[in-house]
Amino acid sequence: HDENAEKNENNTAAEEEISYTCTLSIRCDTALGKTSEKAEILPEDGVILEEETVSFDEGESVFDVLYRETRDKKIHMEFSETPLYDSVYIEGIGNLYEFDCGALSGWMYKVNGVFPSYGCSKYILCDGDVIEWVYTCDLGEDVGGGGFAGEENTNA
Repeated sequence: HDENAEKNENNTAAEEEISYTCTLSIRCDTALGKTSEKAEILPEDGVILEEETVSFDEGESVFDVLYRETRDKKIHMEFSETPLYDSVYIEGIGNLYEFDCGALSGWMYKVNGVFPSYGCSKYILCDGDVIEWVYTCDLGEDVGGGGFAGEENTNA
């Protein structure tokens, strides 16, 4: 009898899977006017994805949400994986890649206004987090995240 009660408890727990929300935005304002090669494909206002609320499951990372939302919205996103470090590096979003605006350019992310010192695949989200992907042309100095000048993979 106790065995059946335990099974019912487990089924109830599985059915009550909690969904969390966060906001996600992708901007490339800093690249506007800095790359003639990409000028035609960049959005005029620098907004690749307007801030929107999205759902995620417990344990998901910033990368998981970026990957799913860009795929679902058919926004180009390219990344590379480094299995040795169990990390992911965002190379390009919206056909705008690292180094398109010079040697110090590339994609960075911040959560709740702070640029984490570790990669997007390692950042586990909390309910209500605000994720912002921003393109920098100057190792973060132009987007408020200049503290990572010595770190190679700020979005890994």
